[in-house]
Amino acid sequence: MRRKELYISILIVICVLLGLNKAVMVINNPVTSGDEELINHDKISSQKLYENVWNLVKKNYYDSDMNEQNWHRWKHRYDGLIKNDEDAKVAIDTMLASLNDPYSRFMNKEEYNDQNTSINSKICGIGVNISSISGKIHIINVIDGTPAQASNLQSGDIILDIDGKEASGLSVAEVANLVRGPENTPVQLTIMRNNDKFVKKIVRKEIKIKTVKSSVENNIGYIQIASFIGSTTPNEFLEAAEKTKDAEGLVIDLRGNTGGLLPNAIFIANLFIPEGKLVSIVGRGGYRYDINAQNTDFFIDKPTVILVDGGSASASEIFSGAMKDYKKATLVGTKTFGKGMVQKIFPLENETGLNLTVAKYLTPHGIDINKKGIKPDVEVQFTEKNIRNKEDVQLQTAKNIVSKMISHND
Repeated sequence: MRRKELYISILIVICVLLGLNKAVMVINNPVTSGDEELINHDKISSQKLYENVWNLVKKNYYDSDMNEQNWHRWKHRYDGLIKNDEDAKVAIDTMLASLNDPYSRFMNKEEYNDQNTSINSKICGIGVNISSISGKIHIINVIDGTPAQASNLQSGDIILDIDGKEASGLSVAEVANLVRGPENTPVQLTIMRNNDKFVKKIVRKEIKIKTVKSSVENNIGYIQIASFIGSTTPNEFLEAAEKTKDAEGLVIDLRGNTGGLLPNAIFIANLFIPEGKLVSIVGRGGYRYDINAQNTDFFIDKPTVILVDGGSASASEIFSGAMKDYKKATLVGTKTFGKGMVQKIFPLENETGLNLTVAKYLTPHGIDINKKGIKPDVEVQFTEKNIRNKEDVQLQTAKNIVSKMISHND
């Protein structure tokens, strides 16, 4: 089967399994087509909007026990109290909070419009890579030509808060999601640099970088996947694989990759895993369906190390989890974020929307990583000294492991 046909086949299988129709399955970041059809312009009362959300959750939420509560207790909780859509949002947010699910959320008109127009296969932010060290969020590097560089952010800077929300104690993925947002909107960061504290207000822009970068050094190929969100990611990875084909070993860098499209992760995993289960998706009532590897004329079989950290989430965990289960790669770094849930976007009346968890996924060996993450085979933490000296000890460890694997094969 041709590689493009393989990708399309995988996409169709996933969509059929999840019954998607104008609602899009998302992995970490919601992704829509930006199509006007995804916006429901029908006007209904705010009370009716609340009732419709209650009913959608009742019928579609992956946990039929509704977090061990009687869902009917919410049906008439706010009868006669909802006068406008803002009241409806407060009531819906309160109702959804009872599920104890951070990924299920109601979006008002502005939030839903921002999602449709700004996340469409783009990464919009300021252009930094970050890491959590001793509970503090450090900037590891600043990408050339980005708002962060124009604002003179530097490697080693510590992010103290984002728009007034304290960064200390947050995960890398949570901070990344706060920093990212709709294009041309501002984000305010409080920065600590050499005991000096200052504030930077930076306007987010589309970060025009390829999602996949590659290089070869000392017979070891290096492929960085910044995100799985782009429609061109599979082809970019194939180009990277071609450029590194003569290298005897491979390092794949997923650090800071907060996810993207499930088909992209499945497609790339399939290049290393030619047969067997790649991921299992468990829907409402425990119904389980497996996504299996498909025949492909392109197969990568060489010593491989995958770099992960607390910012590696969702689609990154699907790929790295499958590679670990099949022993196709050694994982190096720190524990991944732990997002094993699948969301579906429901367009609602009054141009609003609902992002609802409809399933969870398991690794090929049936491991549920949600809220647990994936532990690396070799744990390597950055120290503040590493950051000051700009020493990527995780990458160096990965290269050392690959070198030993190559020598062992010889």
